[in-house]
This record gives sequence, structure tokens and C-alpha cells, in this order.
Amino acid sequence: MGKLTDFSRGLAIGSAVGLVGGIAGSYWYQKNQNLSPDEILNQIKKAFLEEGPIEGSWISFETKPLRKFAVRMNGVEGGITRLEDGKLVAYEFLADVKTGAVLTIDRLAM
Repeated sequence: MGKLTDFSRGLAIGSAVGLVGGIAGSYWYQKNQNLSPDEILNQIKKAFLEEGPIEGSWISFETKPLRKFAVRMNGVEGGITRLEDGKLVAYEFLADVKTGAVLTIDRLAM
């Protein structure tokens, strides 16, 4: 009977260690996962669509390393075009690949 109890105890400890390891690994993976360029573009398009329709959009699938003062990150470039007062206006943006946050946005003269 003692061998069965030791086996059960070992099985419970092994299962608990596996569960904790799986949860920690999943959390680490999600924390270090980048957003896809499509997800970033959809976030930015959603914000622009709140002000009116857009004519077109694009995003680069190449990330580029960025540095602002002491902070290092990776970013992607993209753009949005829309009609404003009957004229086509273009915006170019730079977004963080981890959060999708817009780092810079510039209105271009056309």
C-alpha cells in the first residue's frame, strides 16, 4: 500500500509542476509575442474610421529597429489615405510591433 501512495504523491507533484510550467511558459510567450502587421494596421484603421471613411491603407511587413533616447524597440511603417474637404490626404505612421501604439504620424502634402 505504501508504494501506491508514493506513486500517487509523485504523480500529483509531477502534474502540479507541469501545470505551473505550462502556465508560466504560455505567459512568457504571450508577453514576448509581437502583433502582426495586419493587426497593427487594423487598429490604426479603426481609429481613422471613427472620423470618416478611408480610401486606402498599407503597412510594411519588415520591422526596423528604433531607438528613442534610451528606449529600444522595433517598429513598422504604414500609411492611410482618405478624402478631407474633397482632397486626397495621406498619412504615414510608425508603430511599435509589440503594442501597436503609434509612435509617429505625419500628414503628407499631395
